[in-house]
Amino acid sequence: MRRREFLASAAAMPLLQGQSGRKRIACLSSTYHVRSHSDNIITRFLEGYWIHQKYYEPPFEVASLWMDQKHAADVGHRLAKAYGIPVTKTIADALTLGTGKLAVDAVILVCEHGDYPHNEKQQQLYPRYEFFEQVVQVFKNSGRSCPVFTDKHLSYDWKKAKQMYDWSHELQFPLMAGSSVPVTFRRPEYDPALGTEMEAALSVGGGWVADGGIFHILETLQAFVERRKGGEVGVRAVQMLKGDAVWKAAEQGLWRRELLDAVLARRQKPGSGKRPEDTPDVLGLVEYRDGFRGAVLALPEITEFLVAVKPKGKSPEATLCYLPVENSNNFSMLVHGITQMIATGKRPYPVERTLLVTGALAGLMDSGFQNGKRLETPELSIGYKAPEKSWYAPGEGS
Repeated sequence: MRRREFLASAAAMPLLQGQSGRKRIACLSSTYHVRSHSDNIITRFLEGYWIHQKYYEPPFEVASLWMDQKHAADVGHRLAKAYGIPVTKTIADALTLGTGKLAVDAVILVCEHGDYPHNEKQQQLYPRYEFFEQVVQVFKNSGRSCPVFTDKHLSYDWKKAKQMYDWSHELQFPLMAGSSVPVTFRRPEYDPALGTEMEAALSVGGGWVADGGIFHILETLQAFVERRKGGEVGVRAVQMLKGDAVWKAAEQGLWRRELLDAVLARRQKPGSGKRPEDTPDVLGLVEYRDGFRGAVLALPEITEFLVAVKPKGKSPEATLCYLPVENSNNFSMLVHGITQMIATGKRPYPVERTLLVTGALAGLMDSGFQNGKRLETPELSIGYKAPEKSWYAPGEGS
């Protein structure tokens, strides 16, 4: 089917709704166990969720569930049985519900956790692209599409990620991606005004230095620096440094040590008391196309996500992106944003943020594998405008 014919057909197709009158969603999971991302996201579409002091009823009807692997602590099959949700054998079945054509109004793809290999670059080879491709094939066969959310970064591979993004434009379906960290509670509620003149920024997280861990720190950085004057224009180069090279880079002015001091002042979980300089640290340098420099730092002493921004002519401003471990309510605002996209077709923040972070992350992992080589990233000339107000959970969090 040609693109013009596809779009004409899609425009003529009404949204399909279940007997309850609510929109129907297909949920796709790599593995669905207690406290997994599937549990933290999909279960909220079954049971509802809390944000601050307000409870939100399940907004849509979960029409189907597909799972690639079954974990020893599986909860997906039990929940499906309890809620009367069919567990399908294929992704296509989850989307078509036995009709042969797309029969749902949205797709939730959570490909995080599960028994998938790592490569030599410390990237976990989650088949997000392969699952997404099967979704797109159903869209093409059906002559219509629907909104899609995919968890965390789009893919470990830049070309695959870009293809996923391009498909969303080709078939004109809303695409949303990313994690809960940039949209969780902020202590304090710091949101730089759109157009703030910034001199530098630093995001700090824990010692998980595979691509899944670095992604969280990098995405958190991007959620703040995209608000700088002039808007986002893309990334020119990246570099990953380790050990002593991290602190030599600070001495060379490649990142600002004062930002780390501001970040550490916001932490709430105590460490062992070791100096950051005495721990096996990993630093990611991000050089933007407008000359702005940001950095991400993975410190084994840290078990939180923190960020600091240096506005022009002012002292650094920092905040903690708080993750409530007792109830995973950091996922509630993410789910709330997904529901907005499904309900209105409008994303609360641009998917280009995730696309840019995906590419920068792939570059950083390549740099680390090449012993800290600075890598040019001409493919990341991705410009976009941040929302007027950042999308994050109000209140202290619980």
